[in-house]
Amino acid sequence: MNDLSNIPTRAVWSDDEMLECVSVIPEVPNTATFTFRAPSGALFDFLPGQFLTLEIPVPDGPVHRTYTISSSPSRPRSISITVKAQADSIGTRWMLDNLAPGVRLKAFGPAGLFSHLNHDADKFLFISAGSGITPMMSMTTFMFDLGGETDIVFVNCTRRPGEIIFRERLEHMASRVPGIDLKWVVETPDRYAPWTGYQGQLNQLMLGLMAPDYLDREVFCCGPEPFMQAVREALQGLGFDMDRYHQESFHAPVETEADAPELDDVVPDEDTRAEVTFSASGITAKVAETDTILAAAKANGLNIPSGCTFGVCGTCKIRKSEGEVHMVHNGGISDDDIADGYILACCSNPIGKVSVDV
Repeated sequence: MNDLSNIPTRAVWSDDEMLECVSVIPEVPNTATFTFRAPSGALFDFLPGQFLTLEIPVPDGPVHRTYTISSSPSRPRSISITVKAQADSIGTRWMLDNLAPGVRLKAFGPAGLFSHLNHDADKFLFISAGSGITPMMSMTTFMFDLGGETDIVFVNCTRRPGEIIFRERLEHMASRVPGIDLKWVVETPDRYAPWTGYQGQLNQLMLGLMAPDYLDREVFCCGPEPFMQAVREALQGLGFDMDRYHQESFHAPVETEADAPELDDVVPDEDTRAEVTFSASGITAKVAETDTILAAAKANGLNIPSGCTFGVCGTCKIRKSEGEVHMVHNGGISDDDIADGYILACCSNPIGKVSVDV
């Protein structure tokens, strides 16, 4: 029988001690994973999904940048962050160009509330875009290492298949256990490489196909604000309980509940009245915000050609000449058409007074 009494107990790292870079792993273009250890040998204790703030010594003076931890606390001897440089990046660009094994940085944290361990649930839906995948990677790795039953639908959206961060590692985990269901969404395929997965913008139809039981899942979302807003609108339109929705912007992680931004999403209210004027027909209708323009037209004897009634086919495209609508479509209208004032009547809810050319 092995005697474990002489194995030293390691201290837990605190941000009084600098971190030493021990490896740099290129991931996809302009993206790398930096792994750190504590020079003292201390272990790392954090919640999967939390973040670190690094002090980065750029030439014009140190800057502080916040990065989600991409490693798991189930592997406590090191800690990793995965960073992606944008066109205007300063700190991240310096890291990609200069940070190498042996370099030490001041770090603060870990901190943050964005973790599945803060929400009691059996089934999860992780939705991310680009480098917003990092907290999802940490949480998924933690559940994988923990063993037992896991039930994760893991959705990540990128421009191209070659830009999916952690793809091989996630597919390896998914091949080992049945409870990690990966769904990749790309805007366009890589040249000369066939793509058989989802393509386009994430929408309600895709969510329904990816996770038919989405109403039963705890949802975690991370990415740029326009992406997260689109996800929120899609879920709200599907009747999801938004108390079970949690998000983290990779530009502004939240450290405390008081720091959480107020979401100012427009959500149509069935008790709030709106007014729709069909200008070509000379009819004005009083409706609820939850009524669509198409429903208001039919209720007043007007015929707007329609097909799917779900924002896909584009048959019901009409021009809005005045007012605002809340439109959650599923690919049936282009950004150029929207900019020119067109809407899809089947999935547009009137907000206040609206006039359409019908």
